[in-house]
Order: sequence, then C-alpha cells, then structure tokens
Amino acid sequence: MKKVEHIVFAGGCFWCTEAVFQRIDGVEEVIPGFSGGTIKNPAYREVCTGRTGHTESVSVLFDPDIVSLNTLLEVFFVTHDPTTLNRQGNDVGTHYRSAIFYTSEAQKNTIEKFIETLVKEEVFNDPIVTEVKPFETFYKAEIEHLNYYNDHSEQPYCTFIINPKIEKIKKYYSDKLKTS
Repeated sequence: MKKVEHIVFAGGCFWCTEAVFQRIDGVEEVIPGFSGGTIKNPAYREVCTGRTGHTESVSVLFDPDIVSLNTLLEVFFVTHDPTTLNRQGNDVGTHYRSAIFYTSEAQKNTIEKFIETLVKEEVFNDPIVTEVKPFETFYKAEIEHLNYYNDHSEQPYCTFIINPKIEKIKKYYSDKLKTS
C-alpha cells in the first residue's frame, strides 16, 4: 500500500508554487488555497486585503518512498525568496509570506534541521523569515486558480515570473521531475 504524506507550502503566489510542485516526481496532488488565517472559507479577494491573516499556499500530497521531504524543502527554498517578509518580488502583502505548515512532529523536526543547515551554511545573505507552524486548516482556492500555469502559460505573469522557476527546477532537479 502506498504511503502518502501531507504538507502545506506558502512561497508567494500560489500559481508559482503549484506549478513547481506539480512537476516533482512523487508529488501526488497539489492544490492551491489559503492557510494560516483567522476566518473560515475566505475568498481570494478577501485574502488579498491582508485582513484574513491567510497566506496563499499549496496543499501537497507526496509519496515519501519516491520523493523525500528534504527534496521538497530544497525545491521550496530554491524557488522563492525565504528572506523577504510578506513579499515575493513585486507581490507584496502578508498573503505572500513564506510559510510551511507541517502535519507531524517528524516533519517539523526535518524542517527545523533543514533551515538550521541553510543558516549554518549561510546559503542566504539575509535571515530566513519562513514561518514554520503546525497545520490547522486549508481552504481550496476558487476554480479559476486551480492548475493556473498549465492552463494559462502564455499569460505575462506566467511567462515572466513562473517560467524562470520552472527552468530552475529543470536545471537543478531534472532527475526529480515527472517524466510525463
């Protein structure tokens, strides 16, 4: 029987994060939505105000026998800037903050050790501001946000913001990508 784990990543715009993790072998499902906020079932327009406390995030189901949490963490930290508080490039606001919502103590320990290594090895010039919190709730985004990059890759945002992230994982993680 296949073993599947769940984790939630927030690395700026969920269109970007979804597109990246969809391509990693062993990732079974990626759903964009919202985590870390205070109201139930927030709409995208509410989250964008910053008043709900949510961050755009992706719920990821993965098979740890195919892809390790460490690999997912590498991909996460390579494809966004974990040192900018409440922003990713031109996307600004608390709903673009960097966060990881873990679903087990084992995940928490792996994440903390991973971040400690990044800090110790001075991978980033500035302090890492990624929140590491226990998973509480996840609200799926509206249908127009699902599979966004794959359905709209010709859009300027996709071309200029998401394509470089996809190219980066192709370059550094070609052995971890899905073949079909």
